[in-house]
Amino acid sequence: MRKKRMRRSRFSVNAKAITQRKRSGKQIHLFLCIVSLLFVLVCYQNMSETGNAPAMKQIGTYFMEETSVKAWKNCMLIMVTEEKEHLLSPVSYILGKLEAFYPICGFSETLTEYDTQIESDLATGLLTENTKKQEADLEKDVTAEEKQKKKKKSKKKEKEELKSAQASGKAVDISREKLNDFDYLLQNFYQVDRTTTIDSSQLNAEALLGKSMKLKDGNEDVQILIYHTHSQEGYADSVPGDASTSVVQVGEYLTTLLEENYGLHVMHHTGEYDVEDRDNAYSYSGPALEQILAENPSIEVVIDLHRDGVAETTHLVSEVNGKQTAQIMFFNGLSRTTANGEIPYLANPYLADNLAFSFQMKLAAEEYYPGFTRSNYLKGYRYNLHYCPKSLLVEVGAQTNTLEEAMNAMEPLADILHKVLTQ
Repeated sequence: MRKKRMRRSRFSVNAKAITQRKRSGKQIHLFLCIVSLLFVLVCYQNMSETGNAPAMKQIGTYFMEETSVKAWKNCMLIMVTEEKEHLLSPVSYILGKLEAFYPICGFSETLTEYDTQIESDLATGLLTENTKKQEADLEKDVTAEEKQKKKKKSKKKEKEELKSAQASGKAVDISREKLNDFDYLLQNFYQVDRTTTIDSSQLNAEALLGKSMKLKDGNEDVQILIYHTHSQEGYADSVPGDASTSVVQVGEYLTTLLEENYGLHVMHHTGEYDVEDRDNAYSYSGPALEQILAENPSIEVVIDLHRDGVAETTHLVSEVNGKQTAQIMFFNGLSRTTANGEIPYLANPYLADNLAFSFQMKLAAEEYYPGFTRSNYLKGYRYNLHYCPKSLLVEVGAQTNTLEEAMNAMEPLADILHKVLTQ
Protein backbone atom coordinates (compact mmCIF):
# COMPACT_ATOMS: atom_id res chain seq x y z
CA MET A 1 0.00 0.00 0.00
CA ARG A 2 2.72 2.36 0.85
CA LYS A 3 4.56 1.72 -2.39
CA LYS A 4 1.41 2.35 -4.40
CA ARG A 5 0.86 5.62 -2.71
CA MET A 6 4.37 6.69 -3.47
CA ARG A 7 3.94 5.79 -7.14
CA ARG A 8 0.74 7.75 -7.29
CA SER A 9 2.41 10.66 -5.61
CA ARG A 10 5.32 10.66 -8.10
CA PHE A 11 2.89 10.40 -11.04
CA SER A 12 0.88 13.26 -9.68
CA VAL A 13 4.00 15.38 -9.34
CA ASN A 14 5.07 14.58 -12.90
CA ALA A 15 1.62 15.51 -14.28
CA LYS A 16 1.61 18.76 -12.45
CA ALA A 17 5.09 19.59 -13.73
CA ILE A 18 4.08 18.82 -17.30
CA THR A 19 0.93 20.93 -16.97
CA GLN A 20 2.92 23.75 -15.49
CA ARG A 21 5.52 23.48 -18.24
CA LYS A 22 2.81 23.66 -20.88
CA ARG A 23 1.31 26.66 -19.16
CA SER A 24 4.74 28.31 -18.94
CA GLY A 25 5.34 27.53 -22.60
CA LYS A 26 2.09 29.21 -23.55
CA GLN A 27 3.00 32.20 -21.40
CA ILE A 28 6.45 32.38 -22.98
CA HIS A 29 4.90 32.05 -26.43
CA LEU A 30 2.42 34.79 -25.62
CA PHE A 31 5.22 36.94 -24.22
CA LEU A 32 7.29 36.43 -27.34
CA CYS A 33 4.30 37.30 -29.50
CA ILE A 34 3.75 40.49 -27.54
CA VAL A 35 7.46 41.33 -27.71
CA SER A 36 7.47 40.63 -31.45
CA LEU A 37 4.42 42.76 -31.94
CA LEU A 38 5.99 45.57 -29.94
CA PHE A 39 9.17 45.16 -31.94
CA VAL A 40 7.22 45.42 -35.19
CA LEU A 41 5.37 48.48 -33.93
CA VAL A 42 8.65 50.12 -32.93
CA CYS A 43 10.09 49.36 -36.35
CA TYR A 44 7.00 50.79 -38.03
CA GLN A 45 7.23 53.88 -35.82
CA ASN A 46 10.89 54.39 -36.76
CA MET A 47 10.06 54.02 -40.44
CA SER A 48 7.23 56.53 -40.04
CA GLU A 49 9.57 59.10 -38.55
CA THR A 50 11.98 58.72 -41.47
CA GLY A 51 9.17 58.91 -44.02
CA ASN A 52 9.75 55.30 -45.17
CA ALA A 53 6.74 53.63 -43.50
CA PRO A 54 4.63 51.56 -45.91
CA ALA A 55 0.99 52.38 -46.34
CA MET A 56 -1.57 49.96 -44.86
CA LYS A 57 -2.83 49.19 -48.32
CA GLN A 58 0.69 48.17 -49.37
CA ILE A 59 0.99 45.90 -46.29
CA GLY A 60 -2.35 44.29 -47.08
CA THR A 61 -1.29 43.77 -50.67
CA TYR A 62 1.95 42.21 -49.47
CA PHE A 63 0.13 39.72 -47.25
CA MET A 64 -2.22 38.76 -50.09
CA GLU A 65 0.69 38.29 -52.48
CA GLU A 66 2.60 36.19 -49.93
CA THR A 67 -0.47 34.00 -49.27
CA SER A 68 -1.09 33.53 -52.99
CA VAL A 69 2.54 32.60 -53.63
CA LYS A 70 2.59 30.09 -50.78
CA ALA A 71 -0.69 28.56 -51.95
CA TRP A 72 0.64 28.38 -55.49
CA LYS A 73 3.83 26.71 -54.26
CA ASN A 74 1.86 24.17 -52.22
CA CYS A 75 -0.50 23.40 -55.12
CA MET A 76 2.04 23.38 -57.95
CA LEU A 77 5.05 21.68 -56.34
CA ILE A 78 6.14 20.14 -59.61
CA MET A 79 6.56 23.57 -61.28
CA VAL A 80 8.53 25.07 -58.44
CA THR A 81 12.22 24.46 -58.04
CA GLU A 82 13.36 25.33 -54.58
CA GLU A 83 16.87 26.33 -53.86
CA LYS A 84 19.02 24.27 -51.61
CA GLU A 85 19.39 25.50 -48.10
CA HIS A 86 22.68 27.14 -47.35
CA LEU A 87 24.42 27.19 -44.09
CA LEU A 88 23.12 30.20 -42.19
CA SER A 89 24.84 32.22 -39.57
CA PRO A 90 23.09 32.54 -36.20
CA VAL A 91 22.06 36.10 -37.03
CA SER A 92 20.64 35.10 -40.41
CA TYR A 93 18.81 32.19 -38.80
CA ILE A 94 17.19 34.43 -36.19
CA LEU A 95 16.18 37.00 -38.84
CA GLY A 96 14.75 34.28 -41.01
CA LYS A 97 12.65 32.96 -38.15
CA LEU A 98 11.49 36.44 -37.32
CA GLU A 99 10.44 37.04 -40.94
CA ALA A 100 8.62 33.72 -40.99
CA PHE A 101 6.89 34.58 -37.74
CA TYR A 102 5.90 38.08 -38.86
CA PRO A 103 6.07 38.78 -42.63
CA ILE A 104 6.09 42.58 -42.21
CA CYS A 105 9.84 42.47 -41.59
CA GLY A 106 10.37 40.85 -44.98
CA PHE A 107 8.12 43.42 -46.64
CA SER A 108 10.14 46.30 -45.27
CA GLU A 109 13.20 45.02 -47.11
CA THR A 110 11.36 45.19 -50.44
CA LEU A 111 10.83 49.00 -50.16
CA THR A 112 12.91 51.14 -52.50
CA GLU A 113 15.34 53.51 -50.80
CA TYR A 114 16.11 56.99 -52.22
CA ASP A 115 19.06 59.17 -51.53
CA THR A 116 17.75 62.55 -50.39
CA GLN A 117 19.42 65.83 -49.45
CA ILE A 118 17.58 67.84 -46.83
CA GLU A 119 18.72 71.46 -46.54
CA SER A 120 18.21 73.72 -43.55
CA ASP A 121 16.80 77.22 -43.94
CA LEU A 122 20.31 78.57 -43.46
CA ALA A 123 21.69 76.28 -46.14
CA THR A 124 18.85 77.26 -48.46
CA GLY A 125 19.54 80.92 -47.78
CA LEU A 126 23.23 80.49 -48.46
CA LEU A 127 22.46 78.59 -51.64
CA THR A 128 20.09 81.37 -52.76
CA GLU A 129 22.69 84.03 -51.96
CA ASN A 130 25.32 82.05 -53.82
CA THR A 131 23.00 81.69 -56.82
CA LYS A 132 22.24 85.42 -56.78
CA LYS A 133 25.94 86.18 -56.50
CA GLN A 134 26.70 83.91 -59.43
CA GLU A 135 23.93 85.60 -61.46
CA ALA A 136 25.22 89.02 -60.43
CA ASP A 137 28.77 88.03 -61.36
CA LEU A 138 27.51 86.70 -64.69
CA GLU A 139 25.52 89.89 -65.28
CA LYS A 140 28.56 91.91 -64.26
CA ASP A 141 30.69 89.98 -66.70
CA VAL A 142 28.09 90.51 -69.45
CA THR A 143 27.83 94.22 -68.57
CA ALA A 144 31.60 94.55 -68.53
CA GLU A 145 31.75 92.78 -71.88
CA GLU A 146 29.08 95.09 -73.30
CA LYS A 147 30.93 98.12 -71.93
CA GLN A 148 34.13 96.82 -73.46
CA LYS A 149 32.37 96.36 -76.79
CA LYS A 150 30.87 99.85 -76.57
CA LYS A 151 34.27 101.23 -75.63
CA LYS A 152 35.86 99.51 -78.61
CA LYS A 153 33.01 100.69 -80.82
CA SER A 154 33.38 104.21 -79.43
CA LYS A 155 37.13 104.17 -80.04
CA LYS A 156 36.54 102.81 -83.51
CA LYS A 157 33.97 105.54 -84.14
CA GLU A 158 36.37 108.17 -82.79
CA LYS A 159 39.07 106.92 -85.14
CA GLU A 160 36.63 107.01 -88.05
CA GLU A 161 35.53 110.53 -87.07
CA LEU A 162 39.19 111.60 -86.77
CA LYS A 163 39.95 110.18 -90.22
CA SER A 164 36.87 111.89 -91.60
CA ALA A 165 37.90 115.14 -89.90
CA GLN A 166 41.43 114.90 -91.24
CA ALA A 167 40.13 114.21 -94.73
CA SER A 168 37.90 117.28 -94.57
CA GLY A 169 40.49 119.43 -92.83
CA LYS A 170 38.54 119.46 -89.54
CA ALA A 171 40.24 119.28 -86.18
CA VAL A 172 37.38 117.17 -84.82
CA ASP A 173 34.20 115.67 -86.26
CA ILE A 174 31.25 116.14 -83.90
CA SER A 175 28.74 113.29 -83.97
CA ARG A 176 25.42 114.34 -85.49
CA GLU A 177 23.79 111.62 -83.41
CA LYS A 178 24.83 113.37 -80.22
CA LEU A 179 23.51 116.67 -81.51
CA ASN A 180 20.02 115.17 -81.76
CA ASP A 181 19.97 114.93 -77.97
CA PHE A 182 18.43 118.22 -76.78
CA ASP A 183 20.17 118.13 -73.38
CA TYR A 184 23.56 117.48 -74.98
CA LEU A 185 22.96 120.26 -77.51
CA LEU A 186 21.88 122.76 -74.86
CA GLN A 187 24.71 121.97 -72.45
CA ASN A 188 27.49 121.98 -75.02
CA PHE A 189 26.47 124.72 -77.43
CA TYR A 190 24.29 127.22 -75.60
CA GLN A 191 23.97 129.53 -72.62
CA VAL A 192 20.40 130.62 -71.89
CA ASP A 193 19.91 133.93 -70.12
CA ARG A 194 17.58 133.87 -67.13
CA THR A 195 15.28 136.32 -68.89
CA THR A 196 14.13 133.73 -71.43
CA THR A 197 13.43 130.06 -72.12
CA ILE A 198 13.76 127.67 -75.04
CA ASP A 199 12.75 124.07 -75.78
CA SER A 200 13.51 121.27 -78.23
CA SER A 201 11.00 122.60 -80.75
CA GLN A 202 13.33 125.55 -81.43
CA LEU A 203 16.63 123.84 -80.70
CA ASN A 204 16.47 120.78 -82.89
CA ALA A 205 19.79 119.93 -84.49
CA GLU A 206 18.27 118.22 -87.51
CA ALA A 207 16.07 121.24 -88.23
CA LEU A 208 18.87 123.73 -87.54
CA LEU A 209 21.26 121.91 -89.86
CA GLY A 210 18.52 121.34 -92.42
CA LYS A 211 18.30 125.02 -93.33
CA SER A 212 20.66 125.96 -96.14
CA MET A 213 22.77 129.05 -95.53
CA LYS A 214 24.42 128.91 -98.92
CA LEU A 215 24.61 132.18 -100.86
CA LYS A 216 22.98 132.45 -104.24
CA ASP A 217 25.23 131.65 -107.17
CA GLY A 218 26.12 134.38 -109.66
CA ASN A 219 25.43 137.26 -107.30
CA GLU A 220 27.90 139.96 -108.30
CA ASP A 221 26.32 142.62 -106.10
CA VAL A 222 26.66 143.13 -102.35
CA GLN A 223 26.08 139.86 -100.52
CA ILE A 224 27.09 140.67 -96.95
CA LEU A 225 26.48 143.74 -94.80
CA ILE A 226 28.67 144.40 -91.75
CA TYR A 227 27.65 147.18 -89.35
CA HIS A 228 27.94 148.14 -85.66
CA THR A 229 25.04 149.03 -83.42
CA HIS A 230 27.65 149.93 -80.77
CA SER A 231 30.43 151.53 -82.79
CA GLN A 232 32.09 153.11 -79.73
CA GLU A 233 33.08 149.79 -78.16
CA GLY A 234 36.86 149.47 -77.81
CA TYR A 235 39.54 147.22 -76.33
CA ALA A 236 42.14 147.37 -73.59
CA ASP A 237 44.54 149.41 -75.73
CA SER A 238 41.97 151.37 -77.79
CA VAL A 239 42.05 155.17 -77.98
CA PRO A 240 38.63 156.68 -77.09
CA GLY A 241 37.04 158.32 -80.15
CA ASP A 242 39.53 156.71 -82.55
CA ALA A 243 37.59 154.36 -84.83
CA SER A 244 40.81 152.81 -86.09
CA THR A 245 41.34 151.26 -82.62
CA SER A 246 37.74 150.21 -81.93
CA VAL A 247 35.40 147.44 -83.00
CA VAL A 248 34.86 149.37 -86.25
CA GLN A 249 38.44 148.62 -87.28
CA VAL A 250 37.85 144.95 -86.51
CA GLY A 251 34.86 145.06 -88.90
CA GLU A 252 37.02 146.67 -91.57
CA TYR A 253 39.57 143.85 -91.31
CA LEU A 254 36.81 141.22 -91.61
CA THR A 255 35.53 142.96 -94.72
CA THR A 256 38.98 142.86 -96.29
CA LEU A 257 39.46 139.16 -95.51
CA LEU A 258 36.10 138.15 -96.97
CA GLU A 259 36.66 140.13 -100.15
CA GLU A 260 40.33 139.44 -100.80
CA ASN A 261 40.66 135.86 -99.49
CA TYR A 262 37.26 134.46 -100.35
CA GLY A 263 35.95 136.62 -103.19
CA LEU A 264 32.75 137.65 -101.41
CA HIS A 265 31.05 141.02 -101.94
CA VAL A 266 30.84 142.93 -98.67
CA MET A 267 29.57 146.35 -97.53
CA HIS A 268 30.95 147.74 -94.28
CA HIS A 269 28.60 150.37 -92.79
CA THR A 270 30.32 152.56 -90.18
CA GLY A 271 27.32 154.59 -88.97
CA GLU A 272 27.34 155.62 -85.27
CA TYR A 273 24.19 154.98 -83.21
CA ASP A 274 25.46 154.84 -79.61
CA VAL A 275 27.36 158.10 -79.23
CA GLU A 276 24.84 160.01 -77.17
CA ASP A 277 22.40 157.29 -76.09
CA ARG A 278 23.77 153.77 -75.92
CA ASP A 279 20.57 152.28 -74.47
CA ASN A 280 18.52 153.14 -77.55
CA ALA A 281 21.18 152.22 -80.12
CA TYR A 282 19.07 149.38 -81.60
CA SER A 283 16.16 151.78 -82.12
CA TYR A 284 18.46 154.26 -83.85
CA SER A 285 20.20 151.72 -86.06
CA GLY A 286 16.96 150.02 -87.18
CA PRO A 287 15.79 152.65 -89.71
CA ALA A 288 19.28 152.96 -91.22
CA LEU A 289 19.43 149.19 -91.59
CA GLU A 290 16.05 149.11 -93.29
CA GLN A 291 17.17 151.75 -95.77
CA ILE A 292 20.40 149.93 -96.64
CA LEU A 293 18.53 146.66 -97.25
CA ALA A 294 15.94 148.44 -99.35
CA GLU A 295 18.62 150.03 -101.48
CA ASN A 296 20.60 146.79 -101.75
CA PRO A 297 18.14 143.92 -102.19
CA SER A 298 21.04 141.61 -103.11
CA ILE A 299 22.23 141.53 -99.47
CA GLU A 300 21.69 138.04 -98.04
CA VAL A 301 23.71 138.25 -94.83
CA VAL A 302 23.67 140.93 -92.12
CA ILE A 303 26.38 140.88 -89.42
CA ASP A 304 26.23 143.18 -86.38
CA LEU A 305 29.76 143.20 -84.94
CA HIS A 306 30.15 143.98 -81.22
CA ARG A 307 32.59 143.70 -78.32
CA ASP A 308 31.39 142.09 -75.08
CA GLY A 309 31.75 143.43 -71.54
CA VAL A 310 33.05 141.09 -68.81
CA ALA A 311 34.70 141.21 -65.39
CA GLU A 312 38.15 142.80 -65.41
CA THR A 313 39.66 139.50 -64.27
CA THR A 314 38.29 137.65 -67.32
CA HIS A 315 40.43 137.31 -70.43
CA LEU A 316 38.65 135.72 -73.38
CA VAL A 317 41.56 134.41 -75.40
CA SER A 318 42.45 131.25 -77.33
CA GLU A 319 45.30 130.24 -79.60
CA VAL A 320 44.52 129.86 -83.28
CA ASN A 321 47.26 129.11 -85.79
CA GLY A 322 49.85 130.10 -83.20
CA LYS A 323 48.28 133.51 -82.54
CA GLN A 324 46.68 134.86 -79.38
CA THR A 325 43.10 135.26 -80.53
CA ALA A 326 40.07 136.79 -78.84
CA GLN A 327 37.21 134.36 -78.39
CA ILE A 328 33.95 135.22 -80.11
CA MET A 329 30.32 134.55 -79.22
CA PHE A 330 27.19 134.31 -81.38
CA PHE A 331 24.16 136.01 -79.85
CA ASN A 332 20.44 135.41 -80.45
CA GLY A 333 17.33 137.22 -79.26
CA LEU A 334 14.26 134.99 -78.87
CA SER A 335 11.55 137.71 -78.66
CA ARG A 336 10.27 135.94 -75.57
CA THR A 337 10.81 136.51 -71.84
CA THR A 338 10.28 134.14 -68.95
CA ALA A 339 8.07 136.65 -67.14
CA ASN A 340 5.78 137.68 -70.01
CA GLY A 341 6.12 135.00 -72.67
CA GLU A 342 6.04 135.98 -76.35
CA ILE A 343 6.58 139.68 -77.08
CA PRO A 344 4.20 140.61 -79.94
CA TYR A 345 5.70 144.02 -80.62
CA LEU A 346 9.16 142.41 -80.97
CA ALA A 347 8.09 139.59 -83.26
CA ASN A 348 10.80 138.00 -85.41
CA PRO A 349 9.59 136.03 -88.45
CA TYR A 350 13.16 134.89 -89.10
CA LEU A 351 13.91 133.51 -85.63
CA ALA A 352 14.30 129.90 -86.82
CA ASP A 353 16.66 131.06 -89.61
CA ASN A 354 18.68 133.18 -87.17
CA LEU A 355 19.07 130.23 -84.79
CA ALA A 356 20.07 127.93 -87.66
CA PHE A 357 22.69 130.39 -88.91
CA SER A 358 24.34 130.92 -85.52
CA PHE A 359 24.27 127.19 -84.75
CA GLN A 360 25.89 126.24 -88.06
CA MET A 361 28.55 128.88 -87.41
CA LYS A 362 29.14 127.52 -83.89
CA LEU A 363 29.33 123.92 -85.10
CA ALA A 364 31.81 124.79 -87.84
CA ALA A 365 33.92 126.72 -85.33
CA GLU A 366 33.99 123.75 -82.94
CA GLU A 367 35.03 121.35 -85.69
CA TYR A 368 37.66 123.54 -87.36
CA TYR A 369 38.78 125.79 -84.50
CA PRO A 370 37.98 124.11 -81.15
CA GLY A 371 37.97 126.58 -78.26
CA PHE A 372 37.68 129.62 -80.50
CA THR A 373 34.00 130.29 -79.77
CA ARG A 374 32.08 130.63 -76.53
CA SER A 375 28.62 129.11 -76.10
CA ASN A 376 25.88 130.71 -78.20
CA TYR A 377 24.04 133.15 -75.97
CA LEU A 378 20.23 133.27 -75.94
CA LYS A 379 18.40 136.29 -74.51
CA GLY A 380 14.82 137.53 -74.38
CA TYR A 381 14.56 140.40 -76.88
CA ARG A 382 15.10 140.88 -80.64
CA TYR A 383 18.23 143.00 -81.27
CA ASN A 384 17.36 143.92 -84.88
CA LEU A 385 17.80 140.31 -86.05
CA HIS A 386 14.40 140.39 -87.73
CA TYR A 387 15.43 142.28 -90.87
CA CYS A 388 17.10 139.34 -92.62
CA PRO A 389 16.93 135.52 -92.33
CA LYS A 390 20.74 135.21 -92.27
CA SER A 391 21.31 137.73 -89.48
CA LEU A 392 24.21 137.30 -87.09
CA LEU A 393 25.15 139.23 -83.94
CA VAL A 394 28.80 138.56 -83.03
CA GLU A 395 30.61 139.55 -79.82
CA VAL A 396 34.37 139.76 -80.56
CA GLY A 397 36.29 139.40 -77.32
CA ALA A 398 35.72 141.92 -74.52
CA GLN A 399 37.20 145.13 -73.06
CA THR A 400 40.01 143.04 -71.50
CA ASN A 401 41.29 141.86 -74.88
CA THR A 402 43.77 143.81 -76.97
CA LEU A 403 42.92 145.14 -80.40
CA GLU A 404 45.42 142.72 -81.92
CA GLU A 405 43.66 139.74 -80.31
CA ALA A 406 40.35 140.98 -81.72
CA MET A 407 41.86 141.48 -85.18
CA ASN A 408 43.35 137.98 -85.08
CA ALA A 409 39.85 136.60 -84.41
CA MET A 410 38.66 137.83 -87.80
CA GLU A 411 40.81 135.31 -89.65
CA PRO A 412 39.08 132.14 -88.36
CA LEU A 413 35.71 133.97 -88.39
CA ALA A 414 36.12 134.81 -92.09
CA ASP A 415 37.03 131.18 -92.84
CA ILE A 416 33.98 129.87 -90.93
CA LEU A 417 31.67 132.31 -92.72
CA HIS A 418 33.06 131.15 -96.05
CA LYS A 419 32.52 127.46 -95.16
CA VAL A 420 28.94 127.96 -93.94
CA LEU A 421 27.90 130.33 -96.74
CA THR A 422 29.49 128.64 -99.73
CA GLN A 423 30.10 124.93 -99.03
